[in-house]
Amino acid sequence: MSAQPDRTAGDPAEASAGPLAGYRVLELGSTIAGPFCGRLFADFGAEVIKIEAPDGDPVRTMGSHVDGVSLYAASILRNKSLLAIDLRQAQGCELALRLAARCDVVIENFRPGTLERWGLGYDALRAANRGIVMVRISGFGQSGPYSRRAGYGVIGEALSGLRELTGDPDRPPARINTSLSDYLTGLYAAFGAMMALNLRERTGEGQVVDAALYECAFSMLEPHVPAFDKLGIVARRSGSALPGSVPNNLYRCADARYIHITAMADSVFRRLCAAMNRDELAEDPRFACAAQRVANAEAIDALIAQWTGSLTLADVEAALQCRDVPASRIYDVADIFADPHYAARGMLARVPSEELGGVTLANVVPRLLGTPGRVRQAGGAVGRDTRGVLSRLLGLSDAQIDSLADQHVIACAPSAASD
Repeated sequence: MSAQPDRTAGDPAEASAGPLAGYRVLELGSTIAGPFCGRLFADFGAEVIKIEAPDGDPVRTMGSHVDGVSLYAASILRNKSLLAIDLRQAQGCELALRLAARCDVVIENFRPGTLERWGLGYDALRAANRGIVMVRISGFGQSGPYSRRAGYGVIGEALSGLRELTGDPDRPPARINTSLSDYLTGLYAAFGAMMALNLRERTGEGQVVDAALYECAFSMLEPHVPAFDKLGIVARRSGSALPGSVPNNLYRCADARYIHITAMADSVFRRLCAAMNRDELAEDPRFACAAQRVANAEAIDALIAQWTGSLTLADVEAALQCRDVPASRIYDVADIFADPHYAARGMLARVPSEELGGVTLANVVPRLLGTPGRVRQAGGAVGRDTRGVLSRLLGLSDAQIDSLADQHVIACAPSAASD
């Protein structure tokens, strides 16, 4: 793990029983992709030190708020030590470099070239710590003609081709109401970092993980790339259906509610026919095998819709569950909070928060049965842990910290006496 043997009593990483306990991560990223990558490390026990500007990460302005407190930040900044440092000042960059020298991973998602201008590029980090793994998340990657362009996740979706596949074919491309590409890229970036850390155990050398938003979104087009190469097929929006997988669609019930049914495998399709009391459809030459169903997708979808449209959602669900056909009603967040399976699996975690008094957050995934992750605390105020971390890791005195605060190099939350 870290080449810097400076773990001390009270160190958050050492206090955690998670599988990544002992690793220390410095998060310089903002908004979603970088902080989500850092959140994954923090959920599984790594000590994650987040540096944000004294006026706060822009994620604090996003989503819903309670009494001015960002609920989004309460989740994505959870389990982290929160430092406020102005990286546009030389003293701020010096502090960041000293912290990076005591870390295993640095995560950043600035536009390429920004950290180099601040003296915090990979060469500078490696000079301070040859084992550092630097995770670089950007819109278009660290090289190539588009690398210096500004980019957010949804811009990456547009360039990747993923946006062209999203929505109904008779409408403009839609977007999902969450930062899908940012989350996907943060996940790939964390996986890349763990591979780099694994290799470092054998070589002692760190490296750069280059995760581009558009490339991570593009990776979701896996079936469509060879289809264009060999057949010239340009994938388009298909609404709720999945072309080439039939039946696999959304169907309306008699009470105007919807259910998604997936029965593309021949054996599952036969079970669907039995649930519909239409066993003969499984022998119909139009539908008997997967390739024939794909060729006659409109016809089989119409027959299924006729059946679901004659029953309530509850009756359709009961018939499908009885025959073990994969299907689900379309949940909203209220359904999730009321669902017994979510409750039984503990997917809604009630978490302490000094600002909110407690808040429910999505729990940790994936589920490790031997060494599970855990949400220990919600995100908090800007600069909550500035004083404690600078004292513990860099040995700064209260007077030195006060001086930096007076110069607006750092900011400390009023109540933050320690980390």
